[in-house]
Amino acid sequence: MVFRRGIAVRPGLVRAWAEITALGVYELTLNGAKVGEDYFAPGFTSYAHQIQYQTYELDPMVGENLVEVTVAGGWAVGSFTHKRKSKIYADRQALLAEIHLAYDDGTVQVIPTGIDWVVSTDGPYRMAEWYDGETYDATVTDAQRIWRAATVTRPQGEPRLLAQYGAPVRVQRVFTPVEQTTAPSGETVYDFGQNFAGVIRASVRGSAGQTITFRHAEVLVDGELFVKSLRTAKATATYTCTDGDQEYSPRLTYMGFRYVGVTGIDPADLELEALVLHSDIPRTGTFSTSNELINKLQSAIEWGGRSNFVDIPTDCPQRDEREGWTGDYAVFASTASYNFDMSRFLGKWLRDIDAEQGRGGGIPMVVPRAGNPFPVVATATWGDVCVIAPWAEYLARGDLGMLRSQYPVMKRFLHAAKWWSGLFSVRRSRRRIWRFLFHFGDWTAPDGDVKEWIRRGRWVATAYFANSCGIVARIADLLGETVDAQKYRALQAEIVNAYREVFTDGAGTLKKEFQTGYVLPLAFGMTQGEETNTMASNLVRLIAHADGHLSTGFPGTPQLLFALSDNGRVQDAFDLLLQTSCPSWLYMVQSGGTTIWERWDALRPDGTVNTADLNGGSDEESTGGMVSFNHYAAGAVGDWLYRRIAGIEPLEGGYKSFTVAPLLGGGLTHADATIETPYGRAASHWRIDDDQLFRLRVEVPVSTTCLVVLPDGTRTRVTSGAHEFTCSAAVVTGVAA
Repeated sequence: MVFRRGIAVRPGLVRAWAEITALGVYELTLNGAKVGEDYFAPGFTSYAHQIQYQTYELDPMVGENLVEVTVAGGWAVGSFTHKRKSKIYADRQALLAEIHLAYDDGTVQVIPTGIDWVVSTDGPYRMAEWYDGETYDATVTDAQRIWRAATVTRPQGEPRLLAQYGAPVRVQRVFTPVEQTTAPSGETVYDFGQNFAGVIRASVRGSAGQTITFRHAEVLVDGELFVKSLRTAKATATYTCTDGDQEYSPRLTYMGFRYVGVTGIDPADLELEALVLHSDIPRTGTFSTSNELINKLQSAIEWGGRSNFVDIPTDCPQRDEREGWTGDYAVFASTASYNFDMSRFLGKWLRDIDAEQGRGGGIPMVVPRAGNPFPVVATATWGDVCVIAPWAEYLARGDLGMLRSQYPVMKRFLHAAKWWSGLFSVRRSRRRIWRFLFHFGDWTAPDGDVKEWIRRGRWVATAYFANSCGIVARIADLLGETVDAQKYRALQAEIVNAYREVFTDGAGTLKKEFQTGYVLPLAFGMTQGEETNTMASNLVRLIAHADGHLSTGFPGTPQLLFALSDNGRVQDAFDLLLQTSCPSWLYMVQSGGTTIWERWDALRPDGTVNTADLNGGSDEESTGGMVSFNHYAAGAVGDWLYRRIAGIEPLEGGYKSFTVAPLLGGGLTHADATIETPYGRAASHWRIDDDQLFRLRVEVPVSTTCLVVLPDGTRTRVTSGAHEFTCSAAVVTGVAA
């Protein structure tokens, strides 16, 4: 829909501005020129509870002016979720706006939307939605369009209208193709060298009625765009030209892609660029080492985050999904808060988690729910996001306000977890084993199918329950809730004892062994004494049985290297990080991945794409399967890169105090990391000289303190400034680096 109103401005105008929102996503223009830099306003929120509005300056306005607003279906009305539901929040698009005109005599004229606006549905935007793309016909003239008076409608429910509080989606970078080829089908294929979320921008020399088609894909197979993994999404932009030179870029959708296939134009008449789109999340962390594969991994982690931080934390940016899966962000939260300032972006999403929390304390598996069919019930890892995400951001930014606003949500969630754990349990120990109602378990673990992942749910859930109780106890201390802190520590101890009594032989060996079953209690501090050593040894044994590979799913992967390195198995951790055969992190980047994959074997060693459905069957029989080449969850290993290789770890919120304690291993000869904290830059730069001398330079921001721990065990506490340290690396590495 395109809404329009003419506005006459009298002399003496000193300021003009618009306050505007929509059911759908909108594009505001003044006299044919786009207003503002934002994409997909008003943004995706739990529309039944809250809708953002934006304020834009309207300049210049002189004499007669034309205000137009194009409103596409977006999340509120358009096709969404893998079920392709539409009209989830409203039956049709709608616009709400006020145009304010302030004059030098002190008067302010307010022009609201109403029946004196007109609307058209036959403009140049013929189609626009998230999954299929956009169709634009530049030949449509104003004279051909039918305009009718707008009617008045209301949103569903009573949502609050709030001034924009989330980070806007904007163009963050411009790419040019690194290669142009011709596919066997004749399609011209442009490779942008990086998988990302965004849109193309085409400069075209065309003729009236000429139609150009732009298809998008993440990978090529045999020189052709591979689109089966997109499932029902068409991911296509179609443009019909006028005569002469012109430019086109989609405004009401986006795609996840690296490759663009173009038909309908001679390549000589086309200049193609790509616009990277994601929310404004300032980069706060940098990390690099002497190992180029690890550096490529870090880049893939960052790009996986950027690609999926498009107004909400999506699971993937390309196929018919792009939903706010809570488990994905839960496991990635700490890594995200190292790489980016997530405060504004995350604060917006947590507001929706609060709004959509169930009466019983459950957190939706997808936020905003937006038609997702899963019931709102407490489930492990996915629900734990209400604890893990604000805690990670507090450590990075020191914002007690975020913890305080989320604290009631955390308490309700833990109450729900406790209730479900006690359901149908007779023995006291089993009352702390969280079995019901449903858990994703060891999701995407490479050593089992979906049924096996889910069967591991009680182990995963019980460990995450204990971990969240421990975190909330620390949060309660910070907020002065001493009684709660004691309660959650006592509950945590009961859960830890239950895990030991029910799942192990009491001495550190699981009755049913799998890697994540050892990883979580080790990483979450649930073991003690010789039990710790036994569990760590058992984990190393399982890794060896897997030929030196990981077999952890979403919940275990972020904690895997911590479970090893923090329990005396530093070299085993480095060996696992540096593994290059499938499944492994470096297999992805060595296979050409520029973002993190959903499944470890998304691209098999033989070059085929794993599109098998979750219930089994062959690639040929599948409908596209569950395979994304831009799914950031497994990139949670980035947390270990910063905390252990660089050694930078906050002890207090916002790095008021922090440690720098680098781990050496893996043949690395240097590592560099910087963090932009609220107090300034914190940094760790270390290298090993040819003579096996370890050199460390630490930067400590003003008003903070840092505990420096050298590889030989020397400990020094320092204050603001730059400090340099040395020690022998030979006793640590044992061999020449």
